[in-house]
Amino acid sequence: MDHMSIITQVSNPKEEEIISFNQEKASQSNSSLKKQRSRSIFSTFFCCFRNYNVEPPASNTNTSSLPPPVEENGSPPKPPAKYLLPEMKISDYGKKCVVIDLDETLVHSSFKPISNADFIVPVEIDGTVHQVYVLKRPHVDEFLQKMGELFECVLFTASLAKYADPVADLLDQWGVFRERLFRESCVFHRGNYVKDLSRLGRELNNVIIIDNSPASYIFHPENAVPVQSWFDDMNDTELLDLLPFFEGLSKEEEVYGVLQNLRSR
Repeated sequence: MDHMSIITQVSNPKEEEIISFNQEKASQSNSSLKKQRSRSIFSTFFCCFRNYNVEPPASNTNTSSLPPPVEENGSPPKPPAKYLLPEMKISDYGKKCVVIDLDETLVHSSFKPISNADFIVPVEIDGTVHQVYVLKRPHVDEFLQKMGELFECVLFTASLAKYADPVADLLDQWGVFRERLFRESCVFHRGNYVKDLSRLGRELNNVIIIDNSPASYIFHPENAVPVQSWFDDMNDTELLDLLPFFEGLSKEEEVYGVLQNLRSR
C-alpha cells in the first residue's frame, strides 16, 4: 500500500478483518466512491491505516541482531525468533531486495461485483464464502517480470493470507516473489500495520519498499519508492514508468543516495 491503505476498525470484535485496502491518498474523484464503500456491510472487514503522523521508534540499521520490539497496543510485542526472510538464494546473490505491496499498488479488490475483474477469489468469512473481485493494475505483468530479473522480490501486505495468498498465486505466474509476508509479519504500531524492514534479515542499504501507503513504511521512509494508489484507471502507466528508474537503481552500490534524490524532486 503506498500512498494510502485502508482498513477500518471492526464494529463487532468477532468479525475478522480480511483485506487491507489503500484509500487514504486517493484523489478527490474517488471520495464519493469511498463513502459508498464505507457504508457497505463488508466495510467492517477492512483494516485501515488511520494516522500517517505516527512517530517511528528509534532507528536501528544493524541487521546482525533483531531490533528492539515496537509498541503494540500499549505493550511491547514479542520479537520473532528469527528474521522474516530465509537466507538469500544463490541466484539472488548481489541483488537488492525489493518489498512490494499488493492492494492499490499492484491490484484493486472489492466485494462488490466488477464486470471486468481479472480474478474472482473466494474468501471464507465466518463460515460463509464470499467472492472477492480483483482488478490488475495496467502493466503489472511486465512490471513483475522485469523486477524479478533485477531484484530479490518479496510480497509484503497487511492483508490476511487467506485473501492475499490466492491473489498472489493468480497474479505471479512467473514465481517473481521469492517470499510472501502477510499481516502477521507486520508490527502493529499506534493503530497502523507497519512493515518493519529491519526484521527482514537484509542489509537496509540494499532494501527498497514499493508501497502506496506512507504509514506502512513509517519506520524506514528513506527506503521507500512511493506510488499512487490505484483503483480502476485503465490508462494508468505508473508501473511501466517506474521500470527505467529501477533498472538504474539495480546497478547502484546502495539505495539511499538515489532514493533521497527521488524524494527531493
